[in-house]
Amino acid sequence: MTHVWDVPVHDSTRVRDARVAAEGAAELAGLDRSRTADAALVATELATNLLKHARGGQLLVEAVTPPSGRPEGLLVQIAAVDHGPGMSDVPAALGDGFSTAGSLGAGLGTCRRLADDFDLHSAPGRGTVALARIGGPARTRGRREPAPGQAGATAPDDTSSASALFSARVGGVNIPFRGAACSGDAWTCVREGDRLTLMLADGLGHGPEAARASTTAVHEVQRSPHLPPAELLRRLDAALRGTRGAAVAVAQLDLRTGRLLFAGVGNVGARLREGDSWRHLLSRPGIVGAHRPTTLPETEAAWAPDRLLVLHSDGLPSRWAPPVDPRLLSCDPAVTAAVTVRDAGSSARPVRDDTAVAVLSPTPPDGP
Repeated sequence: MTHVWDVPVHDSTRVRDARVAAEGAAELAGLDRSRTADAALVATELATNLLKHARGGQLLVEAVTPPSGRPEGLLVQIAAVDHGPGMSDVPAALGDGFSTAGSLGAGLGTCRRLADDFDLHSAPGRGTVALARIGGPARTRGRREPAPGQAGATAPDDTSSASALFSARVGGVNIPFRGAACSGDAWTCVREGDRLTLMLADGLGHGPEAARASTTAVHEVQRSPHLPPAELLRRLDAALRGTRGAAVAVAQLDLRTGRLLFAGVGNVGARLREGDSWRHLLSRPGIVGAHRPTTLPETEAAWAPDRLLVLHSDGLPSRWAPPVDPRLLSCDPAVTAAVTVRDAGSSARPVRDDTAVAVLSPTPPDGP
């Protein structure tokens, strides 16, 4: 099941909760003592920054699977999200010695050095999202080029030069309803050959039974990533019999040809950025595992450096606005997902369900 620690950080007592969450996620990820300590320190620094610079915020911590599905082990993902004043100079804030709160100014620099992946997006007046991933002992500490197929990594050119032309990366965030330990939503991304398959499932309702349905979908996709989206949905329908069922969307990118295929059943939303406009990718009504439609048409689109695909469960408000900041095209896709969730929510529109957002984005020409 998708275990997520959703830690609201509004006073100093929650900094300890952030550290405990990171230690729990590190245990799930199988990290050794040293890397567990690194994850705890990163969570502590990011939580402390929320208090110092944003008057509080939210820390999302979970153990995530590398989207390629290759046996690289789990990573601890820590996302700090706030609605604070934002940063006017992000590069300066990432350097040691920079502080606007009278501190030593080593927090973000420390996080960047300890994390396998680190990215940050900030907009003055709107807030900041900082994201770190910490992996196992086999990885080199500090800032590095991400491992092939890992979230935030370029899909490797292991078959032909054409693969590099249509490279992509995937990331996401998951927020359980009312701070529950597990989410009824789940997503995964699996790389097999030139195919990159992204799936998001929203188990009916929320709680453990919804989580069982979405987790079953994840496991089946990881077993059958070679199938095209419509056929994969048929396979998922059989696998989810006996569960509550789920709304499921599947997108598959051919990295050799740049062809994107999409198919979905139920109310998982999908929007594709094409240049300066956004296109809805439509799913068929139904429930995977209970009421699958007889026909499952696939939508085809071309992939390019200006594309961005967002899949989301119905925990996101139906009238959410797509991200407009062009800088998000070069951000880690999990950062884009967190910004999308943050900017879609407000006290006037309380969340009524689990919320998951997964993003497929181009890899910047100069790398992540």
